[in-house]
Amino acid sequence: MAQSPTKQTQLFPSNFAFLNKLKNHNDRDWFNANKEEFQDEQQMVTAFAEALLQELNTHDVIETPSGAKSVYRIYRDTRFSKDKTPYKTYWSGSFKRATKYRRGGYYFHIEPGNSFIGGGFWGPNADDLKLIREDISFDSAPMRKILNSESFISSFEKLKGEQLKTTPKGFDANSEAIDLLRYKQFLLIRKFSDEAVLSSGFLKEASQTFKDMRPFLDYMSEVLTTDINGLSI
Repeated sequence: MAQSPTKQTQLFPSNFAFLNKLKNHNDRDWFNANKEEFQDEQQMVTAFAEALLQELNTHDVIETPSGAKSVYRIYRDTRFSKDKTPYKTYWSGSFKRATKYRRGGYYFHIEPGNSFIGGGFWGPNADDLKLIREDISFDSAPMRKILNSESFISSFEKLKGEQLKTTPKGFDANSEAIDLLRYKQFLLIRKFSDEAVLSSGFLKEASQTFKDMRPFLDYMSEVLTTDINGLSI
C-alpha cells in the first residue's frame, strides 16, 4: 500500500539550491548523476503541494486527487522548441476545480527570482471565448467591479494575458469594453520574492491568493455555464 506524502507545510532553501545547480548543468549526464538529490527535492515539493491541496479544499472543491498528481514533470518537451535543454529549472503544478460549474484553474510556479501563484483561463476555446466576450460586450460592469476591487488590485494589480491588437471579429471597435474584449487569455498572477516563498507563512499566503481569485473565477464560471435566463447550458 502506497504511503501518503509527508506532511510538509513549507519549502526549503535546498529546493532552490537544486534548481540553481540544474540551471548551470542542464544536461542528462549531470542529472542522472544527481538523480537521488532530484528525487529528494521533488518529494519535498510534492509534500508541499499536498499541503496546499488540503488548504485549497477548505475553501474550494478541487478535482486533482493529490499533490503528487498536481506537480508537473521536470522534463521539457523539446520537440518544437529551439531551446533543447532537457530539464525545466523550476518546480510547477496545477489544481483543477471540480465539475463543469467551477471553471478556471490554479497554478504554482517555484523558481529562484521568478516565483508566482497564478490562475484563471490560460487557453479558452473559441466557444468559451465567444461567451465571455458576448457577456462583457452586453455589460462590462460586473467584471470591472471585480477588477477594480481593492482586494483584486492588492493581490494581482491587474488582469493579465495575451490580447488581440485589433478588434475581435463580430464586435464593435467603438465599444466601451474594447479593452476587455481584446483579451485572449484571462490570467491572475501574484509574484513572490524568494524570501517569501521560503518563509513558514507561504503556504497560507498561497492558499489565500487562490482564494482571492474566487470572485473572478465564480463570475466567469457563471458566464460559461448559464444562459441569459440563468439556466444551465
